[in-house]
Amino acid sequence: MQLDKLLENNRFWSESLNARDPQFFKRLAMQQRPEFLWIGCSDSRVPANEVVGLLPGELFVHRNVGNMVVATDMNLLSVLQYAVDVLQVKHIIVCGHYGCGGVRAAISHQALGLIDNWLRAIKALYHQSLHEFEGMTDEQRVNRLCELNVQRQVRNVCHTTIVQNAWMRGQDVTVYGWIYGLENGLIKDLNSTISAPDQLDETFLYEL
Repeated sequence: MQLDKLLENNRFWSESLNARDPQFFKRLAMQQRPEFLWIGCSDSRVPANEVVGLLPGELFVHRNVGNMVVATDMNLLSVLQYAVDVLQVKHIIVCGHYGCGGVRAAISHQALGLIDNWLRAIKALYHQSLHEFEGMTDEQRVNRLCELNVQRQVRNVCHTTIVQNAWMRGQDVTVYGWIYGLENGLIKDLNSTISAPDQLDETFLYEL
């Protein structure tokens, strides 16, 4: 696809939204007040706004390979802090997807380069959870690890001082773990919701 086609698509998209709501972009330019932060995978098949039917301005988004929440990732932490402290989002969604290439790479023995360092935490999670995968096919192992990875990242979000500070000052913040099916376009709730510090292991609590 030529880049000119992308610009043509953009004009059509803009004109379509303007036709439905002539004030849409004027309102959007004034402020953003999303209630949701989406932490998802970079995979091009999982467009965050589209899969949940939200318009621009309604979803604050951070994406990386494997929907990871890493304690030393200043990019992720900056997004999280801005979303919680400034935008005051109420809902943080960690959304992975089945068949994730990052997860698949993490459980392989193939050296891919720099990304191997990024995926090491998923490889460690696989090692820690080997009992979960007994009797499974390769594809079942990948998909189960995709679920476990989302659940781990939900807890990683809650282990940050950013979220715990918000709870301590009485801010309403809830973190959810979801997973998206590439084959049917549906999202599954992994029942990993955390909305208060008493749902965390004591080891990870801070005295703030």
